[in-house]
Amino acid sequence: MAAIKTPHINLLDEELGFGKTVLMPGDPLRAKFIAENFLENVVLVNNVRGVNGYTGFYKGVKVSVMASGMGIPSIGIYSYELYKHFGVQNIMRIGSAGAISENVKLRDIVAGMGACTNSNFQNQYGFKTNLAPICDYDMLKTAKETAERLNINMPVGNLFSSDTFYDDSTPAVNYRKIGCLAVEMEAAGLYLTAMRLGMRALAICTISDLVYKPFDSLSADERESSFTKMMELALETAVQLEELPLITPKE
Repeated sequence: MAAIKTPHINLLDEELGFGKTVLMPGDPLRAKFIAENFLENVVLVNNVRGVNGYTGFYKGVKVSVMASGMGIPSIGIYSYELYKHFGVQNIMRIGSAGAISENVKLRDIVAGMGACTNSNFQNQYGFKTNLAPICDYDMLKTAKETAERLNINMPVGNLFSSDTFYDDSTPAVNYRKIGCLAVEMEAAGLYLTAMRLGMRALAICTISDLVYKPFDSLSADERESSFTKMMELALETAVQLEELPLITPKE
């Protein structure tokens, strides 16, 4: 039987496929790290453009991990195809973020209840005004309860999904005024795609940089150890998400 293909995903093992939950770091190497260090019986299920996707088992539950690339357009493409064509129910972004709120420190893990954005991604759905992209409540509730069980303090609030990394207008200052926790580059695109298709999505991020003064950032070694805690939280959450009912993407 021919493998299922979309323009950006070539399912190499149709029988195994993707799990109900896909974890999406931005970096393909981080996806590889998760697959090799946390999953059992791992199989490469996608390798288009070097954005490798893996499916394996964590505590007996089939889970997949695949990179999203950087930015809203990239995660918008991959999340749409996973939801629409491969039976994926839940996508959890697990990435890095820069702290906007002074109440958030290096190494903290934050969850995005909503995602403000300066992107025009919503225009494709016919909206010329701003939308308020939000996560799936069941996923958020499950992740928060899992974090508490693991003794992980995970603040929940708004994220700012920026289309720009180098930005002379310094928008983080204004987003701090309305209580945004951190800035990153993908959550709003994931949430809007999930909302349009009626699917489930959540973004959790480890704080790797401080956008407020005194500016600071984690070293490469520190990022590896901090992100491991987030990976474990995401995988433990994925196990619990298996209990959620199956849903079908909207046309």
